[in-house]
Amino acid sequence: MTSEIALPVERITGMIYLIREIKVMLDRDLAELYGVETSQLKRAVKRNIDRFPNDFMFELTKDEFENLRCQIDASSWGGTRYSPMAFTEQGVAMLSSVLTSNRAIKVNIQIMRAFTQLRQMLSTYDDLKKKMEAMENKYDENFQVVFEAIKQLIDTEQKPRKKIGY
Repeated sequence: MTSEIALPVERITGMIYLIREIKVMLDRDLAELYGVETSQLKRAVKRNIDRFPNDFMFELTKDEFENLRCQIDASSWGGTRYSPMAFTEQGVAMLSSVLTSNRAIKVNIQIMRAFTQLRQMLSTYDDLKKKMEAMENKYDENFQVVFEAIKQLIDTEQKPRKKIGY
């Protein structure tokens, strides 16, 4: 039996960002999790670029990169000269065929589980919203204020953010 690498789900989901309305992970965060240099990860991807179509991986535009740097502690980017690569869930899965170390395989399994958990959490919010709307239609105007307050709380949670992390 192989030993697991213990990465808290919160750590992984804190590295998932919403860019172009797609949940992605950045090359530098993935490199950190895999225990490799970012440049090593990028070289491996570029050597196998046919495995990474645009819906698996894309490079951030200059504006997206600047916007992200403003949201994240700008000093942590240091002397980054190149725009980061952003990997979708499918792109992260494809990385396991490019980075084949035991650590990369184990970390990839945990990342896939984090994406699944995040998807389940978002699904729960949608289900709750639908149930609230159904209840709202059943009850009279006396409860309208309560439903409005709850709806505002749910909508606040649902608004798209640049960074997704729990």
